[in-house]
Amino acid sequence: MRAINTRMSAVAEGVRIALDAVRSNKVRAGLTILGIAVGVFVVVAISAAIHGINESVAKDFASTGPTTFFVSRYPISFENCDGSENSCKWLRNPPLRQGEIAALRRLPTIEAVGERLDWGAKVRYRTTELSSASVEGYSAEWTSISAPEVYPGRAFTQAEARTGARVAVITKLMAERLFGEGDPIGRTISMNDAPFEVIGVYKDNSSFLTGGERPKAVVPVSALIRHIGARESNMGLAIKPRESLDPSLARELAIDDVTAALRGLRGTRPSQESSFAIITQDKLLDTYNSIFGMFFIVMIALSGVGLIVGGVGVVAIMMISVTERTREIGVRKALGATRATILWQFLVEAATLTGIGGAIGLFVGWIAAVGIRNFTPINASIPPTAVVVALGASAVTGILFGMLPASRAARLDPVEALRYE
Repeated sequence: MRAINTRMSAVAEGVRIALDAVRSNKVRAGLTILGIAVGVFVVVAISAAIHGINESVAKDFASTGPTTFFVSRYPISFENCDGSENSCKWLRNPPLRQGEIAALRRLPTIEAVGERLDWGAKVRYRTTELSSASVEGYSAEWTSISAPEVYPGRAFTQAEARTGARVAVITKLMAERLFGEGDPIGRTISMNDAPFEVIGVYKDNSSFLTGGERPKAVVPVSALIRHIGARESNMGLAIKPRESLDPSLARELAIDDVTAALRGLRGTRPSQESSFAIITQDKLLDTYNSIFGMFFIVMIALSGVGLIVGGVGVVAIMMISVTERTREIGVRKALGATRATILWQFLVEAATLTGIGGAIGLFVGWIAAVGIRNFTPINASIPPTAVVVALGASAVTGILFGMLPASRAARLDPVEALRYE
């Protein structure tokens, strides 16, 4: 018990001396604290953003179901492409045709094939105009694959999708901007001067991947092509496998059937590459991880620079502290203080300085996370591990960089120290 009390007294004394050093050496201590604070701020702010993005990505994948995969004319590629067919071989891939889509719908392993086509249009209601609103074309399978929350109103039916009826389901944000507090159901809006009846309002699950909440309308894909002028060549498919006892097996069987069907319809030889891309959620996740892996590297580099700057400041201010307190150290040693006691005191002092910087960086990082969450589509939140890592890194920085001056103080000869002027 006595040993614990002695150690706690040493900690309290080290903290008190560190605070005195901050007050007496404001500039040097301020630079030290600033360096540590910047390093911790970078760790906390970027961790909060990436944590929010990860949750957003997981929500996007969950909304389409774990087994849903996508068929696209173009693959996900990061190869150097200058727009020519030599450097971008996938530009020669033919677009998906309605005959091919109908054939895929007949496959026994497929439950639903949803068509999707993204476009933009000028949307107007009376005198209110949205010059560049997002318009997405879907087939009737839209509701069975992504399950949007449509209220009030309804989604378009199979018959409306098949005939290309000019009906639209709009987001709440578009409804607010076009109609204010008025009821949008049954109103007629124009998209690129083509009239469409609003039949429903849906909640847009905005996220980092989808680009955040924005005015958007969903119409039958055939109506988007026929009345708004979208190019069918950009169409992609979302395919939901038929349910099975083993979801992963069901997806693999469905992918094999889709691949075989499209290659057969296109007359692709066994030695030739497929002229389409099958994109699974695993591939999307791998692509996401490869991109955001760079953010982690940048985060470590930036935070490392800040911690090194703070560490150098710790060495400087602690060396000055050792010099100024040489006689005090001699007195303490003459009274029986051991090297370990002196070393412990100065390490506590160094850790206190960096701890102050870590606490400031954590607080500013929390403010940044709140700002990101309120002003961007990223639902940023600080994971507990980031708090532990940030404060732990600041304390370790203080201990590592404070070791040199602390060792110097501990090795002082008491007789020479007492003679120091």
